[in-house]
Amino acid sequence: MELTDVFKEKRTLITGGMGFIGSNLAHRLVSLGARVSIVDSGDSSMGANPFNLADILNQVDLKVADLRDDQVIERMIAGQEYLFNLAGQASHAGSMEDPLADLEINARCQLSIVEACRKHNPGIKIIYAGTRQSYGQVRQLPIDESHPIDPVDYNGISKRTGELYHLVAHRIFGLNACSLRMTNVYGPRMRCRDGHLNFIGLWIRRIIEGKPIPVYGQGTQIRDPNFVDDVIEAMLLAAASPISNGQVYNLGGLEAVRLIDLADRMIETAGGGSRVLKPFPEARRRIDIGDYQANFSKIQRQLGWQPRVALTEGLSRTIDFFRQNQEHYW
Repeated sequence: MELTDVFKEKRTLITGGMGFIGSNLAHRLVSLGARVSIVDSGDSSMGANPFNLADILNQVDLKVADLRDDQVIERMIAGQEYLFNLAGQASHAGSMEDPLADLEINARCQLSIVEACRKHNPGIKIIYAGTRQSYGQVRQLPIDESHPIDPVDYNGISKRTGELYHLVAHRIFGLNACSLRMTNVYGPRMRCRDGHLNFIGLWIRRIIEGKPIPVYGQGTQIRDPNFVDDVIEAMLLAAASPISNGQVYNLGGLEAVRLIDLADRMIETAGGGSRVLKPFPEARRRIDIGDYQANFSKIQRQLGWQPRVALTEGLSRTIDFFRQNQEHYW
């Protein structure tokens, strides 16, 4: 499948497009010749960063607005052929600190988006940004889509609720929607200011600043980091194929790695740095999912997707990007 043939001149909307994944997707869609519109609240605490779009700003239609405004949603969705629905509150700890805001953004707002599509643009194709957090603590590795849903924090509940709105609207009303459950996405343009949205960005910042990486506990938790370019490819393949309608897909990286080994790999790739083991903060320990590795054979089988960027290559590209652009991300 030639993605240029699919997306060239197609009207495409990205919610949350000033953020990490959304901005990388915008760059790729622009390169494919799509007519890209972006709506984003511009809230830096949610990951929005104007620099993420600086080099394509004259090639996209950007609207800074709050998606909790139903009129904004309706206006932006009208006439679009594809919707990459990436807007959301992604902080696990943040969901426990302000659960009503988490619910408003990840659930009620998602219902408004789904209803606007159903009523005003029923033919649109929607790719929803789901999360592995909905599974909670895993019962076996690698984990496939049939694993029980048992979230350990409010964010897992709200994100699953947003996902369900999309899937039920497909089943009842025929809305062309699917969900990709993501896991530890990393790469250029990610938030590095703190560990609020992800820990990999913070670790990279500390390496570049010559500060030790904090690894909680013994660092034996397993993760499968997924480079952002591979995630974007999955989104585009899912958007391009009717097979994905009504489906949920796991995404995952090429390699599962213990966090302590990931820290060592970063240090080796960067050519310097250090790590330090720290006790788990109690608030984080209570919502930690333990080990995680995705079984992504379903999307591999149905859509032909698989991750291609090896961990060391992805870390090298990410570290190089932030060394060159750190003043825009610290």
